[in-house]
Amino acid sequence: MSRVARHVGNLAALAVGLAVLFGLPAYAETYMVINATIFAAFAILALSLALVWGYAGILCFGQAAFFGLGGYTYAVAAINFGETTPAALLAVLLPTLFAGMLGYFMFWGRISDVYLGVITLTVSLIFFRFVNQTAGEEWNIGEAPLGGFNGIPGTPILNWPGRPGEQLAPENIFSLSVALLIIVYFACKALLATRFGRVIVAIRENETRAELLGYDVRLYKLAVFMIGGGMAGLSGLLFANSVFVSPTMFSLPVSGQIIIWVIVGGLGTLIGPVIGCILMQILTNYLGTFSQLKGFGWVDPNLVLGILLVVFVLLVPRGLTALAADSFRAVTGRLRRPAADPPPVGERRASTP
Repeated sequence: MSRVARHVGNLAALAVGLAVLFGLPAYAETYMVINATIFAAFAILALSLALVWGYAGILCFGQAAFFGLGGYTYAVAAINFGETTPAALLAVLLPTLFAGMLGYFMFWGRISDVYLGVITLTVSLIFFRFVNQTAGEEWNIGEAPLGGFNGIPGTPILNWPGRPGEQLAPENIFSLSVALLIIVYFACKALLATRFGRVIVAIRENETRAELLGYDVRLYKLAVFMIGGGMAGLSGLLFANSVFVSPTMFSLPVSGQIIIWVIVGGLGTLIGPVIGCILMQILTNYLGTFSQLKGFGWVDPNLVLGILLVVFVLLVPRGLTALAADSFRAVTGRLRRPAADPPPVGERRASTP
């Protein structure tokens, strides 16, 4: 992609983000604003896997572990502190540190990609099983009950920094979520443009060659894995302020959805997983209401998403963004191709015998 095309794409993404940021709260109803906030939180989660898997080549099937850990850390800390600002910071810091601890054992243990995916998924399912069993009164962290399969419905809403009694309105949380999505997106692009970003892409392409060139592959992979964990924790924090935290944040369907978002949008891109996430969430919401119609109760949103994943893997393996880019280049190439000059008047074409 040329430099001009990259700049045009960045400006287009920024323009769309700012239009949504300032336009949607002014015209949409509250329930739509809350749904859009959830979409923005999930888009940050999709970006975390897009960075870790699409650019660093780390096959992580357990981003839901960091997502859920961020949500639960925020809820527990906010209940105990009575102030959400330090709780929000902890919700990003703790998943980052946990990703560092987990990544250390995996990368220094030279775990291969397939086993790495299995381990991260297993960690997520361990969290899911554990939190589901914390329904008793003895399962408290300070003043915060974990709630078992019911989760923590009384998750405190973010307040203005230093003013615990003044909670943010749904429109404020939406604006914060979209603003953070824009910041995280362009921060990832800036990171990939640095020497660090070029090295992790080189590691994805050929890890042995990068190691022979003198780069500590384990350290670079650990760093990007921790960044992805922190981004997933931020997503969990925003999700906790849109719904509430529950064990489903660690569940297998959530882990599977993140994979689908990235594959549908386009592995190896940043804007692709964001688009894929939003489109898949809109489709999921539509299928949830569609299945309630008479005669369509057999429609299972998870089954439809699974079929879509198979279709995209087989027919559109590069994702929607690559398909759109190829179609655009084909159309513009056809328009730029000069038309053939008409033959001179009276010229006879040679006939073949």
